[in-house]
Amino acid sequence: HCCLIVYQETRLTALLLRAGLKVSDYSEAEVLPDSFPSAPAEPLPEFLLEPEDAFIVKNRPVQLRCRASPATQIYFKCNGEWVNQNDHITRESLDQITGLVVREVDISVARTQVEELFGLEDYWCQCVAWSSAGTTKSNRAYVRIAYLRKNFEQEPLGREVRLEQEVLLQCRPPEGMPAAEVDWVKNEDVIDPSQDSNFLITIDHDLIIKQARLSDTANYTCVARNVVAKRRSSTATLIVYVSGGWSSWTEWSECNARCGRGWQRRTRSCTNPAPLNGGAFCEGPPFQRVTCTTLCPVDGGWTDWAKWSACGTECTHWRSRECQAPPPRNGGKHCGGSMMESKNCTEGLCARSNASTLSDMHATLAPGMGVAVYAGLVGALLLCVILVLCVGVLAYRRRCRHLHGDITDSSSALTATHKLTHSLTHPLLPSPVSTDNPHPLHPSAPPDLTATAGAFRGPLFSLQQGVNDSPHKIPMTTSPLLDPLPSLKIKVYNASTLSSLELPVDMGLGDGEILSLKSVGTMGRERDYHSHTLSREPGQSTSATLGNLGGRLTIPNTGVSLLVPPGTIPQGKFYEMYLIINKWDRTTLPSEGSQTVLSPVVSCGPSGMLLNRPVVLTLPHCAQLDTPTPDWTLTLKTQTHQGAWEEVLTVGEETLSSPCYLQLEEECCHVLMEQLGTYGLVGQSCPPQPACKRLQLALFAPRAPCLSLDYSLRIYCIHDTPHALKEVLDLERSLGGVLLEDPKPLFFKDSYHNLRLSIHDIPHTHWRSKLLAKYQEIPFYHIWSGSQRPLHCTFSLERGGLAVSQLSCKICVRQVEGEGQIFQLHTDIQETLPPHSPLPSGGTCLPSSQVGPFAFRLPDSIRQKICASLDAPSARGCDWRLLAHSLGFDRYLNYFATKPSPTGVLLDLWEACHQADADLVSLATALEEMGKSEVLVVMTTDGDC
Repeated sequence: HCCLIVYQETRLTALLLRAGLKVSDYSEAEVLPDSFPSAPAEPLPEFLLEPEDAFIVKNRPVQLRCRASPATQIYFKCNGEWVNQNDHITRESLDQITGLVVREVDISVARTQVEELFGLEDYWCQCVAWSSAGTTKSNRAYVRIAYLRKNFEQEPLGREVRLEQEVLLQCRPPEGMPAAEVDWVKNEDVIDPSQDSNFLITIDHDLIIKQARLSDTANYTCVARNVVAKRRSSTATLIVYVSGGWSSWTEWSECNARCGRGWQRRTRSCTNPAPLNGGAFCEGPPFQRVTCTTLCPVDGGWTDWAKWSACGTECTHWRSRECQAPPPRNGGKHCGGSMMESKNCTEGLCARSNASTLSDMHATLAPGMGVAVYAGLVGALLLCVILVLCVGVLAYRRRCRHLHGDITDSSSALTATHKLTHSLTHPLLPSPVSTDNPHPLHPSAPPDLTATAGAFRGPLFSLQQGVNDSPHKIPMTTSPLLDPLPSLKIKVYNASTLSSLELPVDMGLGDGEILSLKSVGTMGRERDYHSHTLSREPGQSTSATLGNLGGRLTIPNTGVSLLVPPGTIPQGKFYEMYLIINKWDRTTLPSEGSQTVLSPVVSCGPSGMLLNRPVVLTLPHCAQLDTPTPDWTLTLKTQTHQGAWEEVLTVGEETLSSPCYLQLEEECCHVLMEQLGTYGLVGQSCPPQPACKRLQLALFAPRAPCLSLDYSLRIYCIHDTPHALKEVLDLERSLGGVLLEDPKPLFFKDSYHNLRLSIHDIPHTHWRSKLLAKYQEIPFYHIWSGSQRPLHCTFSLERGGLAVSQLSCKICVRQVEGEGQIFQLHTDIQETLPPHSPLPSGGTCLPSSQVGPFAFRLPDSIRQKICASLDAPSARGCDWRLLAHSLGFDRYLNYFATKPSPTGVLLDLWEACHQADADLVSLATALEEMGKSEVLVVMTTDGDC
């Protein structure tokens, strides 16, 4: 009965809908049920097509359609109300496969229907299908009015960018429904990132050009569109400019003066690359000019005529002259005219020189006069021969007499040479006295060559002028007795470094070519500024005499070295170069304000010497640099002769006027410089992150057995550099202390917090601490400024009796609100503690230096071929700039670009950076990546790569 009632209600509802009446008109209290009972054999309706979201464009209505099977009835419900039956367009068909009834219905939604809806929810429609098994509802389809505003929320702006710079053009399309799609057009051509990977369009519709190219100079427009309209933003003009770069220097021109002083010049052009699209022109001069001196040409001049010769058989006599007053020199003109002159010597009495003339003269002479003439001629000839023989004998005897008289001088010259060699080789030993020489060199007052070797000027004579001396003195540099001894060399030993330099005697050193050839000690009284103020202590300094071949000065176990590349010192010049680590208590520090000293203060010299190319000074530092963001502002400073400190450069702010280049590594830095002096590295925090210094904590105790009740432990807080640790080890060695274990690292932040030290877990039954407070502190400023060296704290302990020998405790060292370290101590104070040194073997040896080619890992032949291959600019960029990028030396390429051989300077820097592990693998790898196979073949053949 109930089923019959429900069935009748369903039929009634269907009839009302067909009549165009709403169900609510039939009965306000009756609500159409969601489901109806169906025959068990018929399934629920399944939607084959559901209505989809639609947008009303302008005033055009939208069509919504749905299809279901099996379905006895199918209708739309919009915003919770049934759509009038008359508004439905229904189609019915039969599925050929299943045999079920398929019903499809369409409705139209006008703009007015959507606009009449008020509320938070959009206008929606849903399809409901019936079958005998029940009802099924489709998804909701929303109908919205489409629109697109005219004004962009953000439009792209034109820019000027340099070549290879990343570019961001922003665009926010106008508000619209549906949301607008965005395209970018370049000169009216649509940009497709899939076709050009240099373009990238972000999810926010911004255009990113990864590396700006010259071809990217164009007009860019952001285009937004949807189903309603299409909008274009204002055009943004992008200009990609190229800043100019200098080409390599040309060769020096010839001296413009044919005689005397003139000028030479070389030029370069701003074509590597040339400035383009408003790019900056190259900084610096396009030419360089140096003075030159050309020897003046001297035209030849005739000497006076010689005397007339005797009258010859031709009735003439001759006289000659030579082009030697002066002789032509330096391209001067030769003398004009003839060298010989002849004329008749009989004043016209003899006009012919043939046989008939002689026969006629003989015929005209008296019979006895012919014999007399011939006899006179023979006698004159014999007299000339005799005179020539006499002159020759006299000249030979005089020469032998002079040679015999000069033997004493020559042997004395050799004696003086031997004494000079001995005095320079052994400055602390007396000169040997020869017993074979009968004429000693002023035995009453022998010359002190050791005191004047440094100030030697001019030729050295073998003997001083004496009463019995020959007036003809032979200079040692030109004496013929030294000619058979070409291998004679003078060895100059440095008393503090035991480094030697061999100088050939025949090399002809002139005045001023050996500068300050003296040892580091007290030899000589003339000193420069540094000799008065700098302390050259063993282990803190080194020196060597270097020439054009270059060399390397190294202070072992300190990390400080000076590389002097080949060709730095002019040919023929020799300098005694030194390298000194300044004592902290004898120099003013370069830090000021919030700056902190990060490296030892090092002096290299002699200052003011002329360098043909940069040297490389290596300094260890204690700045912590492995953070992802830059925390330091690092500055290199130099000290003037007045003692004031001046800023040389700030890392990252170099310009073409910067005189140095600083290559920064994690534990050291390498400075390319052309002016020797005193240098130090300082730094300060770069906000917002605080910088961090690397420190070392070293624990020392008495080395000898403790015989009293008192016992002390000392903890030093020093920079994490080899030099700082070596300084503390030397200090404790003099105090009788010994290092208990390897130093521990500590990162000290620029946070204005002190360093706190405390001792814990003391066995109070046998030991007592004399420290009244719970801990000790080292002020932050003392550590950060580095003004007090070395910083340490002492823990004084007292044992209960002499029988107590074992000590175990903990010592904590940490920065307040920062990092810290703990020392675990277990020791027997009655034993002699062995020395514990973290330095490598050989740490106590004297400072060493290397002179000449042995100081460099890269042979000169390979160096020259690499420079010849990479110095010239390459269109593909495969030149010295790519080498700098491969080696990591490309932070500021303009410094190398100003050098005559950029590749040579890069190789010098590579030598300095790899002095510890100096192999050619890194360099060979860089050249292999550059495709320089010809250079690799040379390195494989000549080197040991």
